[in-house]
Amino acid sequence: MRGFSHPNVLWLLEVMATRSKIYLVTCREEAEARATARGAGGSGHAAGTARGGRRRRRGGVIVGLLSLLLLALFFFIYLLRERRYDLLLFPKKRSETEQRVEAILQNYKHCAPKRYEYSEVKKITKNFKSTVGKGGFGAVFKGKLSDGQEVAVKVLNESKGEGEDFVTEILSISRTSHVNVVMLLGFCFEGSNRALIYEFMPNGTLADFIYEDKSNMEASVRWERLHDIAVGIARGLEYLHRGCNSRIVHFDIKPHNILLDKQLRPKIADFGLAKLCSTKTSALSVHGRRGTPGYMAPEFCFPNFGSISSKADVYSYGMMVLQMVKGRDNICAGVENSSENYSVYCIYSHLTKYDDLGAFGVTVETVEIAKKLILVGLWCIQIIPADRPSMSRVVEMLEGGIECLPMPPFPKLF
Repeated sequence: MRGFSHPNVLWLLEVMATRSKIYLVTCREEAEARATARGAGGSGHAAGTARGGRRRRRGGVIVGLLSLLLLALFFFIYLLRERRYDLLLFPKKRSETEQRVEAILQNYKHCAPKRYEYSEVKKITKNFKSTVGKGGFGAVFKGKLSDGQEVAVKVLNESKGEGEDFVTEILSISRTSHVNVVMLLGFCFEGSNRALIYEFMPNGTLADFIYEDKSNMEASVRWERLHDIAVGIARGLEYLHRGCNSRIVHFDIKPHNILLDKQLRPKIADFGLAKLCSTKTSALSVHGRRGTPGYMAPEFCFPNFGSISSKADVYSYGMMVLQMVKGRDNICAGVENSSENYSVYCIYSHLTKYDDLGAFGVTVETVEIAKKLILVGLWCIQIIPADRPSMSRVVEMLEGGIECLPMPPFPKLF
């Protein structure tokens, strides 16, 4: 509660109650004293004195009642601000999901970002005036905090689910601090209203950058930017896998979940499917598939390939890098979209033909960058998780020379 604490509230309530009691007693004593003093003044003053005493007593009672009413109103406001609906006269019944989420948030409130009320979210977004993105999760609105900082407000659709994605995203990002990971500035959890407030990224997503018209951009500049973006994302993932107090596996790396700031610096976003685990843990216990088809690691569908680990992010990263090179959908034309191909065969066959890279805008000056991105991407999408490099190794590969990168083996699915 802003500006209040339990000791302060109790002290103020006690002071108000004491003052009300003192005032009532004082009024009564004064009335009795005056009545006694004026009793000798004769019967002519008796009736007037009695009426005056009654008026004063009524006035004291009214003042006391008003003080008690003010006291009750103050306590009611306190309960509202503390969200203690269970203590209100007409309590708002919470679902089991809301109670569970609220309990988790209370347990981690020391490390969670600022919590906003829904009315504040509406004010920040000017009643959700400017939409900057939409998805299955809900919509993203542009807003501005009271200090003038521009923000992106992700308002989640009403869901009857367990609320795990919402809590996971808050707890995951609140534990991070890296230039290539988006910053969560606040959140709102008020009944069915849920929102996440991020720093605003003016250049949209990596998907926007990949698909936009690059005819007015020099090929060398474009490929250098693609390389820098790939390095930035790799560093962000390396931090999540090794640099945090708790290891964070994202499980949904794709162009739409990478945001770009004013300098086109990439920032990893959307941690709804992420999983927190100990830095000593290699294999993860995950129920069901996690990720987006075309970027999801094959071990989710074929457990015999290997256990689920941070190498799932490496696979998704590799598919995304190849997507950056191709600049179009992962599923190649003429290849059936099924869980068995993952576009691996067509990607390998098309992108290993270096003499055919002109179709991707590769020039003599940029062929080394293009080859490096292709080789790194192909190493990352190896079918067996153990054959994929760590993100630390990926950073080294991207920052090293092309001569140090051997051709990866063909990523056979069977």
